Amino acid sequence: MLTGKTAIVTGAGRGIGRDIALMMASRGANVVVNDLGGTGAGEGADQTPAQQVVDEIEAAGGKAVANFGNVAKPEDAKAMYEQAMDTFDGIDIVVNNAGILRDMIFHKMTEEAWDSVIAVHLKGCFNMAQAVAAQFKVQASGNFINFTSTSGLIGNFGQANYSAAKMGIVGLSKSLALDMARFNVRSNCIAPFAWSRLIGTIPANTEAEKARVERIKDMTPAKIAPLCVALADPTCETTGQIFCIRNNEIFLMSQPRPIRSVHRSEGWTPETVRDHALPAMSADFYPLERSGDVFSWDPV
Repeated sequence: MLTGKTAIVTGAGRGIGRDIALMMASRGANVVVNDLGGTGAGEGADQTPAQQVVDEIEAAGGKAVANFGNVAKPEDAKAMYEQAMDTFDGIDIVVNNAGILRDMIFHKMTEEAWDSVIAVHLKGCFNMAQAVAAQFKVQASGNFINFTSTSGLIGNFGQANYSAAKMGIVGLSKSLALDMARFNVRSNCIAPFAWSRLIGTIPANTEAEKARVERIKDMTPAKIAPLCVALADPTCETTGQIFCIRNNEIFLMSQPRPIRSVHRSEGWTPETVRDHALPAMSADFYPLERSGDVFSWDPV
């Protein structure tokens, strides 16, 4: 499916990114395996995880090169693009998977915890897209696969920084699809359910939360890779969509559209909004749900 194509996969030293890199290589892609090698909170650096994935790919007969850059730094994103061009003479696919978590209830959230998560997730996606956009335009082809989360799409406790970043990625991904469609460049989002180091850091204080974590442990990162590779296939025309994967289930997620309207020919006052508009629309208000409330059934 991907013979002759080159992919950059960020956060590919472990978990979801690792399985994507391995599967893309198994389908013929050259892979730049990026991973800073930090902790789940983004601290420290270790070149071992990225290099181990490269070694696995090469042992299986594939082609890969390790990269240890930080997606939050524009110069590191540019270096990844240059490494792909220098090593494999091209770039066709960017998988924006790198991420960190610094969860805390909002009234305790620090500016540093906010900024660090936004920097890796949202700014990191921007940096990677910006680094390759001109090349994608020149060659009139390219593919962005961006990772969002149901924590942003639906909601979750203690993840305001992460949820905001992941919803920002949805907007960025759609803008990339719109702005670059004329150059035959596609962009899609994936919200994964899979056990990872990051998921393991989420507090589970109630029995229901502990049970949900146990269910997630059965959802291996390898389940995410097939959709990612399929979206990267140059014969695929899908763009501007949001998908969710949970074990063997693939969901197409909704995107905001008007669902109800109210109108007064004389216009609105605060009082008529309160007494007419809001009650008229309230039957279609969304409840204050979390991801686990919406995806409440056991995965299949």
